[in-house]
Amino acid sequence: MQIRVLYFATLRDRAGVREESLSIPAESTVSDLKQALGERHQSLGPALDSVLVSVNREYAFPGEQLADGDEVAIFPPVSGGSETQPTLFRITESPLDLNILLDDIVLPSTGAACVFTGMVRGRTERGKPHDTDHLEYEAYTPMAESKMRQVADEIRERWPSVEGIAIVQRIGHLEPGTPTVLIACTAAHRDTGVFEAARYGIDRLKQIVPIWKKEVSPEGEVWVEGDYIPGEQDKRR
Repeated sequence: MQIRVLYFATLRDRAGVREESLSIPAESTVSDLKQALGERHQSLGPALDSVLVSVNREYAFPGEQLADGDEVAIFPPVSGGSETQPTLFRITESPLDLNILLDDIVLPSTGAACVFTGMVRGRTERGKPHDTDHLEYEAYTPMAESKMRQVADEIRERWPSVEGIAIVQRIGHLEPGTPTVLIACTAAHRDTGVFEAARYGIDRLKQIVPIWKKEVSPEGEVWVEGDYIPGEQDKRR
């Protein structure tokens, strides 16, 4: 069957087209379409986990079935803040593309960006030395994104000169050397707090955002680790 796909804002730029006609199998769902779009336009991949989709001008859920002749619109990820203070927070299973994420929070006035990226270690020397085969991350996504917004609000209270903020956590099965988390802060100048803000962001994420990891060694031993402990530290600092 044939459907019409419309792209908006940054997704239009990534796909390289405003709209296109696409042939998909009968009884395909919105989720099936997103997978097909990721294969058709690889540049869309990092954003498809959090895009909004409408079918015939009504918001659609992943399991909704499409019909021949449908008009499907693809919207960018939901971000908080305003045009002058872009804020992005996301839980995703897709690889983290640092350049694409920075594009979403860089303004014409931006002259500095500080990015922290956590990685999966293949070898840990601190504490009890051990090797890691892989990590498995999971999150309570609705609460995690709410707490990410709180972290962004705290950063803005402490460093008003920060322009853009991105807080993104990858979940799922992650191999050594894979980026797991990204905290990015932008500002007009490097001496306006972007270094300190990014450090604060990762520290607070570890404290209050409900994300957990399971660490598996080559021998099959498993350690369940997590820095999140609900309680007083959840409160705004």
